[in-house]
Amino acid sequence: MNALTLWNKCHGKPLGKWFFTKAICWKAPYFGSIQPLFEALEPGRAVVSMRKRRAVQNHIGTVHAIAMCNLAELAAGVMMEVSVPATMRWLPKGMTVRYLKKATTGVTCEAVCAEISHLPARDIIVATVLRDANNIIVCEADITMYVSPK
Repeated sequence: MNALTLWNKCHGKPLGKWFFTKAICWKAPYFGSIQPLFEALEPGRAVVSMRKRRAVQNHIGTVHAIAMCNLAELAAGVMMEVSVPATMRWLPKGMTVRYLKKATTGVTCEAVCAEISHLPARDIIVATVLRDANNIIVCEADITMYVSPK
């Protein structure tokens, strides 16, 4: 079952978002380290959050920069998974990150990209914006994804 089909079956049910997130983290275990929660998912857009807790904090008590990068990569990757045509594949190639403010609360990441079609192999930039609980942008990351035919 693909990720979008699973999301569509789960997200509206009690604990559905939690179950979907656990399934994604089972497939890609490293992302479980930040204990994310998918909030929204559709072709071209994903929203994923993480709570501020000790395991994602740095020495000054804010959310660690690399935990935010992990959240951005998760949101961008799953968004790509549900966005690329079945005849295409994707691979993260690089990330440009801008840390704008200290993240003193939990963080929510929104990843977006334009429609992906059956064009020749190319790089696509996925823009991610991470906001704190007060809706303040704390980080932005542009993730370069290489998209090519399978």
